Amino acid sequence: MAGGRYGPQLLALLAAWVAAVAATAGPEQAALPAEQSRVQPMTASNWTLVMEGEWMLKFYAPWCPSCQQTDSEWETFAKNGEMLQISVGKVDVIQEPGLSGRFFVTTLPAFFHAKDGIFRRYRGPGIFEDLQNYILEKKWQSVEPLTGWKSPASLTMSGMAGLFSISGKIWHLHNYFTVTLGIPAWCSYVFFVIATLVFGLFMGLRIFLFLPSTEENGRSEEAHRAEQLQDAEEEKDDSNEEENKDSLVDDEEEKEDLGDEDEAEEEEEEEDNLAAGVDEERSEANDQGPPGEDSVTREELEPEEAEEGISEKPCPADTEVVEDSLRQRKSQHADKGL
Repeated sequence: MAGGRYGPQLLALLAAWVAAVAATAGPEQAALPAEQSRVQPMTASNWTLVMEGEWMLKFYAPWCPSCQQTDSEWETFAKNGEMLQISVGKVDVIQEPGLSGRFFVTTLPAFFHAKDGIFRRYRGPGIFEDLQNYILEKKWQSVEPLTGWKSPASLTMSGMAGLFSISGKIWHLHNYFTVTLGIPAWCSYVFFVIATLVFGLFMGLRIFLFLPSTEENGRSEEAHRAEQLQDAEEEKDDSNEEENKDSLVDDEEEKEDLGDEDEAEEEEEEEDNLAAGVDEERSEANDQGPPGEDSVTREELEPEEAEEGISEKPCPADTEVVEDSLRQRKSQHADKGL
């Protein structure tokens, strides 16, 4: 009887004690911090961190079973990152489609090794032991790097990232229509088809309206350039004509100077010849000397030769005329020289 009377009370006390113990243990368990992941999430805003130092990146999707199988191995690899002197990151391709396009990820999971901005594709199983040996033994040196347009930092892959970002936004918008709003999938497809047609018509109309103006501007620029070239050619022709004229004038002046010099030389020769003739006549007159007995007897014997000799003697008047002519020519030559 006593046991049946106090049985429910004992059970109530036992339940209260268990509840009290659980209440006191709950805050202590809640106070224990959760283990923090060493894997750094990479986004479009901080992906450039992998351009410096040594990194390992994993591209995954939350719905991918193969990605889920390697999560624990990747966390273990990240915990040993300090020992291996390497940083470990991960990229969610659903949240960051631009990065998946930049690295041109086509299969999941995808692993990449980065060393000072040089990227290589890791094609191993993704387990901790293989990843550790890949870094310690530097097996990445035997892998061909992604260079040129394949490099994630190239301009081509930047454009690819933009395309993947647009496709990701369209996919998110499609999920919003179908999942959140409950719109049928075919209605979403019709919406995107109509939006594509409207966008194409808008771009075509813009090109049709603005292209003629650009063509006219191009033609006006070409015409202006042609005018400039024509003006430059005309200036060259004018300058060449002026140079030719100047050269012709210089040639004529040189010819005139040469002609004047030739005339002066001829006049000097004539003057010299006349002076020489006068000197010869004077010398002949002096050679004959004064008349003597021999000349008288000679005049008596040969009167005709005496008369001829007298007639051949130069007259003073003739010498004066010759000297006057020489003076006039010299004065004329001096005037021409002036």
